[in-house]
Amino acid sequence: MNLEKARFNMIQQQIRPWDVLDNDLLELLSVVRRENFVPAVHKGLAFADIEIPLRGSSELAMRLGQCMLAPKVEARLLQDAAVQAHERVLEIGTGSGYMAALLAHRAQRVITLEIEPELVAMARTNLQTAGVQNVEVRQADGASGAPVEAPFDVIMLSGSVAEVPQWLLQSLKPGGRLVAIVGDEPVMCATTWTRGQTDGFSHNQNWDTLAPRLLNFPEHSHFNF
Repeated sequence: MNLEKARFNMIQQQIRPWDVLDNDLLELLSVVRRENFVPAVHKGLAFADIEIPLRGSSELAMRLGQCMLAPKVEARLLQDAAVQAHERVLEIGTGSGYMAALLAHRAQRVITLEIEPELVAMARTNLQTAGVQNVEVRQADGASGAPVEAPFDVIMLSGSVAEVPQWLLQSLKPGGRLVAIVGDEPVMCATTWTRGQTDGFSHNQNWDTLAPRLLNFPEHSHFNF
């Protein structure tokens, strides 16, 4: 497998046509080696336009949200976040550490939370191997409350939720952004919230997609009559 050709094709044929037009971001995707964040058994799928399971069976990984998002979804979320070099970022749902590595190249510091111990170890190893030093991987349930370092400039949810809790929005600094995939199947929407400089929040529903759930965030109530 020609890795560089496969990487080029991923960027040019999957990601760029999906309205990811930030040239610095596209260059970053060519630098951070996605294949090094993929489990060895799935190495051949590193550049495919699919979600990649990180542990166990594909069905179990998708149900538990333990997978890498498709490359074009990762890239567009990162573009929506518009992270700046002076900013501190919170990510919920570390997975293999790939999104944290991308965020780290743009941010001052990244704290990333992962509930599954096996994935915490995987992400720490992957980030260390990649030479990424401004990321701290913590084993924690990201649905249970923000770290003591809050508020953050940017919060990234690397998975979907039914809705974003108010406490998480309150963990943004004035001018900060939260990027998440929100809603229920069959259609979810990538949405960006921005906290005002004085008070209140605005949000933009940017594009439709689907993504596995992050664990333990509230679900909508469903009533049968």
